[in-house]
Amino acid sequence: MYSRAVTIPDPALLHRLEAFYDGLPRFTAHAEEFGGLVLFVRDGAGWPFYARPRLGGDEPPSAADVMAARARQRELGLPEAFEWVHETTPDLLAVARSAGLAVLEAPLMVLDPAKLPDVTPPGVRLLDPASTTFAADTELSRAVAAVGFGTPGTETGAGGVAERDATRIELDAGAVEEERRAIAAGRRFTAVAELPDTGPVASGIGMRAGDVVEIAGVATLPAFRRRGLGAALTLALARQALDSGAGVVFLSASSLDVARVYLKVGFRRVGTACIAEPAAVEAP
Repeated sequence: MYSRAVTIPDPALLHRLEAFYDGLPRFTAHAEEFGGLVLFVRDGAGWPFYARPRLGGDEPPSAADVMAARARQRELGLPEAFEWVHETTPDLLAVARSAGLAVLEAPLMVLDPAKLPDVTPPGVRLLDPASTTFAADTELSRAVAAVGFGTPGTETGAGGVAERDATRIELDAGAVEEERRAIAAGRRFTAVAELPDTGPVASGIGMRAGDVVEIAGVATLPAFRRRGLGAALTLALARQALDSGAGVVFLSASSLDVARVYLKVGFRRVGTACIAEPAAVEAP
């Protein structure tokens, strides 16, 4: 269980985060409403989105709403994924659990720009959509994320460059072009951290809607952890967000240990991001 001993956030800040969560999927998805919930269904290929509380909804989502959204997700072959901010929709935590969902209570953190270190991390670069290596760089950055999140936490492990390369999946031309368009539109940017002769060993992305940027997907190959790469990558992503005019930069940490990494580069906890999926059923 994660502690919620945080400063009560500014209601205006919570509203901006809610608008972000609702607005970001609408660039590439359509919305289907289920009572107090809205499910975002991607139009075309790409990462699937989540269901979440309806922006400006009068009533909190019910267990029936959750079950209806889950049924639609199963019908479409989508992950039964739900996300919300606990401080904005506090009743949903108990409702989600009663509807058979396991809920990760992740520290929700916002950047204090004044505390962002004024340094340029070595070995970190933003992916350039005009580069001849952009497709390969994107494939490798996604492979790093797959291996890193496959072994969660901050401890070192066996997953390294060989595992990254074995996980790499070639992107078709349409997927590469979609990534280029998102970067050109200012909706997305990706950074990687490299060591000499390794290629990417850590990666992360920034996603923008309005003047709010979420840093997400920060992952390091287990074999290269404990070297400050995650912090360096987050610093670079945050700096890019501010340089591009972001008014709010935030992220969700997967654990308190991971949150401590983000504290070092100027983030502070303002609440709890709830991330839910079906609870595992033990075999008889």
